[in-house]
Amino acid sequence: MANKLNIKKGDLVQVIAGARQSRGGDRGKQGKVLAVYPERNRVLVEGVNRVIKHKKATQTQAGGTAGGRETHEAPIHVSNVALVDPKDNKPTRVGYREESAERDGRTKTVRVRFSRRTGEEI
Repeated sequence: MANKLNIKKGDLVQVIAGARQSRGGDRGKQGKVLAVYPERNRVLVEGVNRVIKHKKATQTQAGGTAGGRETHEAPIHVSNVALVDPKDNKPTRVGYREESAERDGRTKTVRVRFSRRTGEEI
């Protein structure tokens, strides 16, 4: 069963755990969420947790060889990132509240995410 995560694809997040940038780590870096894997509790963040993959040299149709070392982002655990508040660009927790919206003469309750830091809607 997949877990419910507060972070969605396209959100701006900040790494809050791990080694500092001065020591070669990713803590403090901000990036956009490229993919969410709720079954593994992991998110893929742009520019964070970059790993080197070695690719075997193969011949292309043009006659050249393609191979070598490629860098890719690897998934990071969702507990190690926090959503960035759109108002002050600092990490915040996510809250949910129900608001009533009126559409076509009908009132409908909608769940919206908001920043616990400033109360602003995300």
